[in-house]
Amino acid sequence: TMALTKISTEVIEDNAVHTEKLFDDVVNMSKVGTEFKTLSAITPASTVDVSFGTSNGASAFTLTPTSNTIINFTNVVPGINKYIVITGTGNSYTLGFTVGGGAGTFNKISGAYNDSSSMKNLLQVLCVGNSEFWYSISQIDT
Repeated sequence: TMALTKISTEVIEDNAVHTEKLFDDVVNMSKVGTEFKTLSAITPASTVDVSFGTSNGASAFTLTPTSNTIINFTNVVPGINKYIVITGTGNSYTLGFTVGGGAGTFNKISGAYNDSSSMKNLLQVLCVGNSEFWYSISQIDT
């Protein structure tokens, strides 16, 4: 059988791609921005930035803290999720959160950070407003 590909027959005057010219369900992972399909290592510091935008954005991050750490969310976009796998060190380090370097609302759904040596923690964060987030922290089930 021959596969058919949908092609728009309309001429676009400015050679740009316009939303109304895209057919439903034709954008795949190879066409979306890196902020939706990239894993990025965070350099440990007392404050680390996690971008929700396209500038140095990733969908998932890894971090092994070297001190108590503030995770500062930048370029926030309501409706976007971020995931951070945080590996514990056994040093009783703590986590905190800011948005744009200031206070925000961080609604914990469940879980707690566990800094036991080599413990993997999954931090899942959903941005629901310019300074409001919902999050959970979980560990691998043993």
